[in-house]
Amino acid sequence: MDFDIPKDLQAYLDELDRFIEKEIMPIQNRDDNIRFFDHRREHARTDWDHGGVPRADWEALLGEARKKADEAGHLRFAWPKEYGGKGGSQLWMAVIREHLASKGLGLFNDLQTEHSIVGNNPFIVMFKEFATPEQFKRYGDDIQNGRLRTAFGLTEPNHGSDATFMETTGTPEIRDNRKGWRIHGSKMWTSGMHHANYIMTFARTGGKDGDASGITCFIVPADDPGVKIEEYLWTFNMPTDHPRVSLTNVWIPEDSYWGEIGGGLAIGQSFVHQNRIRQAASSLGAAVYCIQESVKYARLRKPFGEALARNQAIQWPLVELHTQAEALRLLIRKTAWEMDRMPHKQIEKEISDKVSMCNYWGNRLCCEAADRAMQTHGGLGYSRHKPFEHIYRHHRRYRITEGSEEIQMRKVAAFLFGYLGPKRKAFTEMEKKYDEARASGLNDREIGI
Repeated sequence: MDFDIPKDLQAYLDELDRFIEKEIMPIQNRDDNIRFFDHRREHARTDWDHGGVPRADWEALLGEARKKADEAGHLRFAWPKEYGGKGGSQLWMAVIREHLASKGLGLFNDLQTEHSIVGNNPFIVMFKEFATPEQFKRYGDDIQNGRLRTAFGLTEPNHGSDATFMETTGTPEIRDNRKGWRIHGSKMWTSGMHHANYIMTFARTGGKDGDASGITCFIVPADDPGVKIEEYLWTFNMPTDHPRVSLTNVWIPEDSYWGEIGGGLAIGQSFVHQNRIRQAASSLGAAVYCIQESVKYARLRKPFGEALARNQAIQWPLVELHTQAEALRLLIRKTAWEMDRMPHKQIEKEISDKVSMCNYWGNRLCCEAADRAMQTHGGLGYSRHKPFEHIYRHHRRYRITEGSEEIQMRKVAAFLFGYLGPKRKAFTEMEKKYDEARASGLNDREIGI
């Protein structure tokens, strides 16, 4: 068993560092672009007069950096090779994401926007795994070349964590002698809607409330007259690209869906599992940054003539965080390694609980580390002249999105107690035998419990 980073992975991290220094930092330092990362960052990024969406010059800067990264062969690292990528593994992506996030704020990796020189695009693998040959022929080229920009329409105003209680419907309907679907409903937190040309719209096409089956993932044109952005929801961490969207009797052709009719939630699970493990690694990296910055400050700051680091009140909280970070790193890398060793669609059935452990723990740890960094740095830590408040505001979101802490702990519990996952069959048989033994008159001691 070897826990060292492989030499070829370390060489790639070094290559990324050189690329950042040579190509990305000059862009960040040009023309006062540093305003997007220093104490002015929230105002510089936010178009307050147009719904609070990201400013055009901010998104243009991100686009410039991504273009540089793509030309250098980094942006599509995780994409399958047949899609023009390098087939980067989940393990490598976890190490890369932590590495970049541990550098702090910068154009090389902006977690608020999910921008990075090594892109995290879960749509690519999701499309590869679930699209039919006909769907690939229709959409594949547009996806690979960035012409198909999709918003993600899963959550609804009345239904957040439980997507199986979905009010948006897809109803077969013939218009002008053409078979199709009438989509009717509304979505919340439809991220990326301000520049999307399609919405991945999850709608119930069969079954009943609470059924995991019977939900289909439709591809709805964002410019359809029946699609309306009702409002952009201003958040703890601005700018926002998360609107409430209504879809009023939108008609789409019969084949405007991904995957299979009634099997849409599997597509959603594909998206979140890729996102959760990588986001956990980013949260770990950001936490490590907060811890390391606090340690350095505590050694250098000398109130009352002695370094802050001499005080156990400063040491012990950072020791706790440092210990948790070391343990979490092992869990994330082991889980990513396991994800690489099984078919993509098996992840949900076999180790979904491990992915959830990584994600909820990583997000919570990051918030605790950012809060402790603020406390360690005192008044300056609370100011926007340090990045800790930005890190806290961004990562606090992830304790709710991608599945709240509570929902992910519920998933872990379901696997632990055998209601889901690989232990389910054994626990069901054990429970059946126990009930039969009790019915025969045996007590728990006689049964062996």
